[in-house]
Amino acid sequence: MTRGQPPTSHGWAFLCLLVGSAATVGCAGHREPVEPVIVPNPTLGRVTIAVAPALNLSGSTDFDPNRFADLMAGELTYAEHVSVIPVSRVLGVLAAQGADRVGSPAQASEIASRVGADAILVFAVTEYDPYDPPRVGISAQLYAATPATDYGATGDSASGGASTRLLAETQRRFDAAHADVDDEIRSFARQRSADGSAYGWRKYVVSQQHFIQYCCSATIRALLNGQGGPVVVGNDHER
Repeated sequence: MTRGQPPTSHGWAFLCLLVGSAATVGCAGHREPVEPVIVPNPTLGRVTIAVAPALNLSGSTDFDPNRFADLMAGELTYAEHVSVIPVSRVLGVLAAQGADRVGSPAQASEIASRVGADAILVFAVTEYDPYDPPRVGISAQLYAATPATDYGATGDSASGGASTRLLAETQRRFDAAHADVDDEIRSFARQRSADGSAYGWRKYVVSQQHFIQYCCSATIRALLNGQGGPVVVGNDHER
């Protein structure tokens, strides 16, 4: 192509490629570094955890408790050294027992054993308001599995009582209108590369599912780090 002549179709393609490459490099240069998506697990070591269906204590009918539990299980997969048994396996055991929810700590620990888990995460949704700014309350407990020899026991007498099986617990109200929650959501969004969304970090505020994911992740972090209560691992764990 000589000076003054219009570019050929091949010339246009080449110019567009150069412009596109320059734009990509420029955008990448200004993109904030993405933090690793890892939930620290400094207390439990390598462990398999089952997730029970959520209990709806909020009075709201705007969400599916089992779907909420699936999101909790999904966030648990980001925890270090943790293998996750899905909610469907727990629902299967409950169905065989003629139930649709976990009714006691002893039952929770027994179900954990039956699905081959070391522990089970049981939680309740205590508040739910999906409108901007959203609010969600979660109360969660992590119970150790009951030894196989205790399968026939009932109530709190199994394996020394419910208190000996509680590994950790946490309770928190997540209100997106509060500054501390706002800061946590921004950090969580960076981990999930939310800057690619038209909403940016606010994707985790305006979307019901994404806000639940943040709440579940924060709940799991608290449980595994002992922020909501003591985490004691071994055969002699007491509250």
